[in-house]
Amino acid sequence: MVEVNGAEILICGAGIVGLTIARELINSGYKDIVLIEKEGALGKHASGRNSGVLHAGIYYTPDTLRAASCLKGNKLMKEYCKAHGLPLLETGKVVVAKNEKELPILKELYNRGAANGARVELIDKRRLSEIEPEAVTCETALYSHDTAVVSPTAVLNSLYNDLLKTGRVRVLKNTQFKGLKGSSACVTSNGTITFGTFINAAGAYSDKVAHSFGVGMQYGLMPFKGIYRKLRPERASMIRGSIYPVPDIRNPFLGVHFTRGVDGTVYLGPTAIPALGRENYGIFSGVEMEAVDILKRAVVLFSENPKFREVAFTEPKKYLFKYFFEDARVLVKDLRPEDVLPCDKAGIRPQLVDWKTKELVTDFMVVKDGNSVHVLNSISPAFTSSMAFAEFIVNNYIKNTA
Repeated sequence: MVEVNGAEILICGAGIVGLTIARELINSGYKDIVLIEKEGALGKHASGRNSGVLHAGIYYTPDTLRAASCLKGNKLMKEYCKAHGLPLLETGKVVVAKNEKELPILKELYNRGAANGARVELIDKRRLSEIEPEAVTCETALYSHDTAVVSPTAVLNSLYNDLLKTGRVRVLKNTQFKGLKGSSACVTSNGTITFGTFINAAGAYSDKVAHSFGVGMQYGLMPFKGIYRKLRPERASMIRGSIYPVPDIRNPFLGVHFTRGVDGTVYLGPTAIPALGRENYGIFSGVEMEAVDILKRAVVLFSENPKFREVAFTEPKKYLFKYFFEDARVLVKDLRPEDVLPCDKAGIRPQLVDWKTKELVTDFMVVKDGNSVHVLNSISPAFTSSMAFAEFIVNNYIKNTA
């Protein structure tokens, strides 16, 4: 058990958001920062299980926090990886249309990307064949120059080591948030920690932590499972960078796509299957007592939210190879079932829901209450945005108010 007294800043969660906020606090002159992490190692959940793609701001409307932080975060993360010798693939990506009905959405993505400052092009089939020879599109495709791929675990470990070297940051692993004691003490599985300012960067549990402070009571997280498959190694050369479908922009999911990882593995996925647990990575693993409550909430969304209802109808079928394969096959010229292998990679997207409106929250959300700050919807592109988003949080919610 530990007793940490007088921490200037206490951060709950040592994922990418917690680590980059700590980094920005150090850069801003703070000297006593404690992070608590319920796991014994970094990257056990969303921060370490994502695809590693650095997005380039083409999906988000310009008036959102996601748009404001994505491209800047992309550039900062690339600079960080280059400065620290971390793996980085600057391959760009293409977004392809299956049919004529998707072309107006493709143009809308181009407009959003251009408005957000991204380097984007609408390209013809000839140009597409030069960038991704195996990609297939209807008439035109979108090329995002700035999309890149990193190793999430390499980034997390590098940030962690940087923080420790400052001598001003302590990271307490195997330390789970349990609740509050008064207004300035946190009860954990490893003792009580007092704080000046508390920052909630708890990812999939951020709503539960916020509710302990009486914050964001109308909001709650619904978990969506992203499962992946991968290309047989001898077929991996067919993908040079990333090939994405045109998404349904009514929902915050991008669809099954191809991504070449920094190690050369080409992943297919992820899905967006409603899950029965915040750590429900397998079919049954991670299904806990909360599953009943999650199921009840899913039923409410199913009955009252047509957009969620469509996801609930289409995504669970992708557990079956046939439906997963069909989603991937239409993106490329020649994909055979035997080219696609099982993969143990899986992640959970903790999607915030406004239970008053029964709508999925599509932007990042930050709420300040007294001496606490809560990051409530760190969905994609949170990894990409993290360094810019951390700067925004510190400048707008911490400085001169701690």
